Amino acid sequence: MNVKILGTAAVALLMAVSCEPKKAENEEVMETEMTAPASISIEKFEASPAYASSTLKMTKPGNTTIAKAGEVDFAFEVGDYELTAQTEKNEMAGMLANSDKGQHIHFILDNEPYSAHYEAEFKRAMPEGTHYLVAFLSRSYHESVKNDNSFIAKKMVIGGASDDMNVDFDQPTMIYSRPKGEYTGAETENLLLDFFLLNTTLSETGNKVRATINGEEFMITDWAPYVIKGLPKGEVSIRLELLDGDGNLLPGGFNDVTRTVTLKD
Repeated sequence: MNVKILGTAAVALLMAVSCEPKKAENEEVMETEMTAPASISIEKFEASPAYASSTLKMTKPGNTTIAKAGEVDFAFEVGDYELTAQTEKNEMAGMLANSDKGQHIHFILDNEPYSAHYEAEFKRAMPEGTHYLVAFLSRSYHESVKNDNSFIAKKMVIGGASDDMNVDFDQPTMIYSRPKGEYTGAETENLLLDFFLLNTTLSETGNKVRATINGEEFMITDWAPYVIKGLPKGEVSIRLELLDGDGNLLPGGFNDVTRTVTLKD
């Protein structure tokens, strides 16, 4: 069953219409045609292949402290998951942006936009400093695989320097994944909203994620992918915040992130 959540602007519009007083029959009123603005909604996305037994392990580099900045060899061991395969799609998944290169690894450094990797070994330039790496398996339409063994999260120190980003991977942490980049044509109608969580669950009374999309707020109480509908063309702002049960932002440098994506005809 799909659950549709309307944003604050749509709710306010419905309330305003329901509370409007009725006109007297003889009252002369100049009628003006009005069109309500399109409302943004998010809909829980279900029924993707679970990949509950899939695994991801990092085998290179073997040491997370590296003497100097430069190109670093990364290698991953992937279990029960086929990189480059096309993920089986249900009706909704078929309407999402999809990589024609297939399933891949989302590689996220310091909570910046991910790079997609379709092979288990690759090189990556690593600047000097302290860095926070999260990688997880991704379906071809960019939905993360969410199980206890499908991701890695590591702190890396390059060149001995230290930059405090206020991140502790042993504490509740949220990692932004999608939407990302630029969308065109039909793929602008359904945008995947997805993030990765460490050391926390979401619930009505516990921790939750607040998504603010073009100023409209949505409270997410279930860790699942969602589909954003009703977005206008142009630049779209998405802010995600990991909150506690009282609505306070949880400490952590990655728990409040804002991204901008672009929708084109």
